[in-house]
Amino acid sequence: MNLNTVEFDKFRTIIFDEIGIVLDDTKISLLQNRLYSRLTFYKIENFTDYLQIVRQDKNEKTQMFNHITTNETYFFREHQHFDFLNAQIQEQSIKKEFNVWSAASSVGAEAYSIAMLLDDTLHKNQWRVLGSDINTNVIETAKEGLYKESWIDKIPDEYRIKYCLKGKRKFDGKFIIDRKLQNNVKFTRHNLLNEDHSLGLFDVIFLRNVLIYFDAQTKFRVLSNILSNLKVGGYLVIGLTESLENIKIENLKKYQSSIYIKMR
Repeated sequence: MNLNTVEFDKFRTIIFDEIGIVLDDTKISLLQNRLYSRLTFYKIENFTDYLQIVRQDKNEKTQMFNHITTNETYFFREHQHFDFLNAQIQEQSIKKEFNVWSAASSVGAEAYSIAMLLDDTLHKNQWRVLGSDINTNVIETAKEGLYKESWIDKIPDEYRIKYCLKGKRKFDGKFIIDRKLQNNVKFTRHNLLNEDHSLGLFDVIFLRNVLIYFDAQTKFRVLSNILSNLKVGGYLVIGLTESLENIKIENLKKYQSSIYIKMR
């Protein structure tokens, strides 16, 4: 059950057209390995038959995207960004509401990290966090807010005590995010290739460690969409190893390393 080059070309065309991820020729084995379980699920013996299912079944196409998207994450990843966010919260704490979008939230660790900072400084009704991802499986995990106990190590002690509940009985070895925090955090499936004004406007948008999967044209499209949801004077945060140097967006100005401000 090997994925041949003709099949690979057809799959990567669908993947690029639908969610913008670029798979170069070196990714054929990766794609084969990640989709193998779907062939087993359908009890089919070749990728051409599976391609037909993907083309005919919208739900299976979503499952394919779930299997190919990468979801490496942990709480308070890249602490510099949370130091910056904390400074912004402190400066703007008198605002009526402070809204943050975690635009590639994976299983929710980033969104809940943001929420801990916001809740610790602002009153409950003064903030909200939106977490979104293309992968429906990780969105369901995020909504549940249940994580392996080993993940708690990255969370500052005061936040562990305030927001993390140790699992018991069937949840032994896990912890859950306190429901009082979850009430202000919403998760939804969102394709970054689509502009969606219904999501609202945000003071800060985290779009970290996802642009690396797009080519220059798709990066521009994604950023243009994202910026339609960022308030003027709001901040866009990307990954520390990412750069927008070759992406010309007139109303976006570099504020500091990996952080940009919307000018108008």
